[in-house]
Amino acid sequence: MKAAVIESVGKAVVTEVPDPTPGPRDVVVEVAACGLCGTDLHILQGEFAPSLPVVPGHEFAGVVVGLGRDVREVSVGDRVAVDPSLYCYECRYCRSGHNNLCERWAAIGVTTAGGAARYAAAPVANCVRLPDHVRTEDAALIEPLSCAVRGYDVLNSRLGSHVLIYGSGTMGLMMLELAKRTGAASVDVVDLNADRLATARKLGVSGSGANADELDRPQGWDVVIDATGNAGAIQDGLERVAKAGTFLQFGVADYAARVSIDPYRIYNQEITITGSMAVLHSYERAAELFAGGVLDPDVFISDRLPLDAYPQALDQFASGVGRKIVVVP
Repeated sequence: MKAAVIESVGKAVVTEVPDPTPGPRDVVVEVAACGLCGTDLHILQGEFAPSLPVVPGHEFAGVVVGLGRDVREVSVGDRVAVDPSLYCYECRYCRSGHNNLCERWAAIGVTTAGGAARYAAAPVANCVRLPDHVRTEDAALIEPLSCAVRGYDVLNSRLGSHVLIYGSGTMGLMMLELAKRTGAASVDVVDLNADRLATARKLGVSGSGANADELDRPQGWDVVIDATGNAGAIQDGLERVAKAGTFLQFGVADYAARVSIDPYRIYNQEITITGSMAVLHSYERAAELFAGGVLDPDVFISDRLPLDAYPQALDQFASGVGRKIVVVP
């Protein structure tokens, strides 16, 4: 079958690879669409994946075309979205309910072959059936939405909070939509990318700009979310948190990124700094929110490209052009 392969650091190609074979409790999915995200760029840079080559693609949905011998929960022809998370369920973190921090953490499309291919294998337990009104090619958005839902689980934000989001790419926009749903008093967005910021305004923001200094909240924000992973944005965001407020590191930063903190201010103003990593008990809820219309796929998905264009899609994503880019095998 045809698949995208990250062969080595900095090199992605589209080539032929063997078709996947399902294990006893696996299914094979014919992929309808596979999204790209920052994790794919980190894999391309030699991070995350323990070894290359790997077929990327952890955001995907499609149609079940093959069943392992012990699969009864789904049938051939069912349309599903796939949670890429692969946990050991044995380590300390899995046993204490923190599966996303699994000591043997793995994921489809990160450490094993993923959805940037015509077919992908997945455990049946990771598959969520799609309701009739949800387009299969849109359901690749469920995985990033599940990460955003996890972010709000960590925040445990109160009604009436004033929220500042750094970044209006796909993840920043998802955090914006969830902030509105969770009763924020205001939601402001900062981004240097004027085109992406225009999309945030279209979705409805209280304020927006290229810099938080352009916004009128001198006392700071109750919740500050970094959805960029950029050290400069993170540093600025840490300084915008109001007294008793929370800073959430949601964007994926480079391993080498560093920022400074003011310990006395954290103590004296009771500021919380926390993080959110991937998916944890949030995929099914994200699927239900998606089916309920929390996101407009036609706004969030800016580009639908053929699988053959995967290397070019990575370049486009890295350049910051567009919003969610999906490849269509």
